[in-house]
Amino acid sequence: MKKILYIFLSIFTATGALANQPKNWQLGFQDPASDGMRDIVNFHNNLLLPIIIAISVFVLFLMVYACIRFRASRNPNPSKTTHNVTVEILWTLIPCLILIVLAVPSFKILYKQDTIPKADVTVKAIGYQWYWGYEYVDHGFGFDSFMIGDGKVLNDEVEAELVAAGYTRDEFLLATDTAVVVPVGQIVVMQLTGADVIHSWTIPAFGVKQDAVPGRLNETWFKAEKTGTFYGQCSE
Repeated sequence: MKKILYIFLSIFTATGALANQPKNWQLGFQDPASDGMRDIVNFHNNLLLPIIIAISVFVLFLMVYACIRFRASRNPNPSKTTHNVTVEILWTLIPCLILIVLAVPSFKILYKQDTIPKADVTVKAIGYQWYWGYEYVDHGFGFDSFMIGDGKVLNDEVEAELVAAGYTRDEFLLATDTAVVVPVGQIVVMQLTGADVIHSWTIPAFGVKQDAVPGRLNETWFKAEKTGTFYGQCSE
């Protein structure tokens, strides 16, 4: 029997504190469950974040230095300088170089995401205003996936529904009545469209997010590396 994983989709803001879903006070990404998400995490943590921190520290240093060095008590006669050619060249070229350093690996990741490989499984997701519909294109069946509860209040009745479906109260606003099931280690191509308004199909642990637009058919893909329950949302 093939290993399987479950993807649950809702269209509300999530709360919860379990693996593969948003956590309270979460600072970083969810744990990657695909090669695409691992590329995103590595790019963010190993390149983008250090550069951003270095720039922030440097700018803070310049602000503190300027406040101390050029304060009014030390400079009763303020400078009349209007420009400095060397400084202006540097603050134009250095940001350009930084953007190039960031652009090259990010474009590689985007190209990898946008190049759709041959599918082992094709699933069509149709975004409705308050739920998602799914069709397994190669197998001729489909279903609608509704969030458990009305999305407003977690009361005893809703909690009982969650427990009966195998969830906990922490998964309120994430759990749905029907799960999308796909195989591990195979390429899953998602075909996305909208039935009414624009939606955005998102599974953070897989690093996939694609708009579902009425009248259009967009595509994205992922290959899950491990079994588990992975929650997603409409991000539109």
